[in-house]
Formats: sequence, C-alpha cells, structure tokens
Amino acid sequence: MNSPVVAVFRGGTSAEREVSLGSGLACAIALARTFPTQLFQIDRDELPEGLDPRRHVVFSTLHGTFGEDGGMQRLLDAAGVHYAGCDAAGSALAMDKAATKNACAARGVPVIPGIVFAAEAKPTADEVLAEFGANVVVKPNDQGSSVGLRIVASRAELESALAAATHGNWMIEQRVFGRELAVGVLGGRALGVVEIRPKSGVYDYESKYTKGRTDYFAPAPLAPEMTAKVRRFAEICFAACGCRDYARVDFMIGANEELYLLEINTLPGMKETSLLPMSARCEGFDFTRLVREMVAPAVERFRAGQAPAHP
Repeated sequence: MNSPVVAVFRGGTSAEREVSLGSGLACAIALARTFPTQLFQIDRDELPEGLDPRRHVVFSTLHGTFGEDGGMQRLLDAAGVHYAGCDAAGSALAMDKAATKNACAARGVPVIPGIVFAAEAKPTADEVLAEFGANVVVKPNDQGSSVGLRIVASRAELESALAAATHGNWMIEQRVFGRELAVGVLGGRALGVVEIRPKSGVYDYESKYTKGRTDYFAPAPLAPEMTAKVRRFAEICFAACGCRDYARVDFMIGANEELYLLEINTLPGMKETSLLPMSARCEGFDFTRLVREMVAPAVERFRAGQAPAHP
C-alpha cells in the first residue's frame, strides 16, 4: 500500500508558537527523506484547509495550549484523521501538571509537594510560607516551555509571583535543589537520559532557547543504578498517563538522591538540538530515524484503517 502524505503541523496560537515554527520545519525536512511530506502552518485553533483523512497522517509540533492539551487532537479525531503522538485524553491529562502528578504518584513515582489553585482563589503569602517556606516554584498548571515560571526565594518574590497570577490555574511547588534530567520515551520504551545544567541555575524560557545559556550532558553522568531507575520511572509515567507513541519525561534528583517527577511533555521541542532528539542519540537514533520512528505507528494505524474490513 502506498504511504500516506505526512502533514506536519507547525505554529499554532499558544505562547510557544515560535518554538513550534522551528520544530515543524526541522521535522518536515527530516520526514521528507522517508515519506511524501506537506508542511501546514497553523494560525487558528482549527484544522487547516486541504487536510484529507484519506491521504494524510498528521505529525504535529504544536506545543502548548490547544496544540498539546487535547484540543487539536479532538478535532483530528472528529475528522477521522490519523495522527502521531498521544490521543486527546492522554494529551489533556499530561498537559495538566497536577493530574499528571496524581496519576504517576498512584504508580509509586515520587512527586514534589505542592498545591494547585485558581487565580481568583489564590493562597496568601503567609499560607504558602507556612506550608513550604520561601523557596518555591510558581508556574501555570497547564503551560509548557517554562512559560510563566517564577523561581521564588523570599516573601517579596512570592508576593510578586502571586500578584502576577491573574487568570487560569496555577501550581506552587517546593523547590528541589539538585540535578534536572530529561528522558525520551518511544513506543513505551525509555531512551537515553540527558542532564540539563543551566548556567543561571534555573532552566527557564531564556535558558532553554538562548544559545550557550545551558550545558547538556547526553548521556547524563549518573550511576548505572540511577540511570536504570530514571528510565524505569519514565516508562511508568508514560503508561500511567495513557501516553501513545512518544513523549519526554522530566525529573529532578534532589540532594538526598531522591528522584522526583517534574512533568511529561507529549509534544516536546523537536529541533535536532532539542532534548528528545538528544535522548534518542544516546540510543543511536539520528534525527531522521527518530522522526521516522515517531510517525511510524500512525502510518500503521492509517493503513489498518484504510484496509477493507473483510479482504
């Protein structure tokens, strides 16, 4: 059977649009080495014109709100379009940091103590200080790429961060001082572990996307036992949240060598220098092979769906 055309989505309407534009272009170039490929720029929260469920399989790089939270996935499902990556339910769960923590904690994965609140019902600084102390992280409960992330170390910084939380749902977590790790998961199997060392000490938006602001170690210089534990927990988290095809799971190792889940990214950054491709290179996957493997299950679902029910 002929291969479908891989429709690469890039752009979107979230705060992560610029990141997605780069991811989508890189993936389209790599996918075109294996499949007929068409690049679609998404500028509205709707399916693009020309998308045909009879000939297209979607490979989306729409990071953040709507693209990554199940919104686009629900539209694709309704239109009968096959697509790579997590389905609508898994996407929505993984985008909700609190729901992710609850699902993974239920499987025995340690999570960082924290609280979730709506902007219109935020806690007072005194309440936060009494429960967690001054060293906390304040972040949106459902954004990616560290958008809106605030690192707090004093009452004044906490009050400022709380004042900035004007709408939406937010999370406050106790700050864990230690080593930050990322591991890709492909088809339910963990890839290599990457260590992230931001020169500022905080892996925020600027550290992620400004060249030279962060050092990466792939594979991470960890004891074999810790590497195995990180990979095992990544696979547990992937399954606990109902993920499909691929994702990236992020962890912290605290000063006590305790491993904590940070979050799951179901549509992580996908330039050749991004964390998931780094993780894959530890296992011998170049970028072209990685994106081919990422889209392959969706191509198989497309072929199975197009095949006659009774040949």
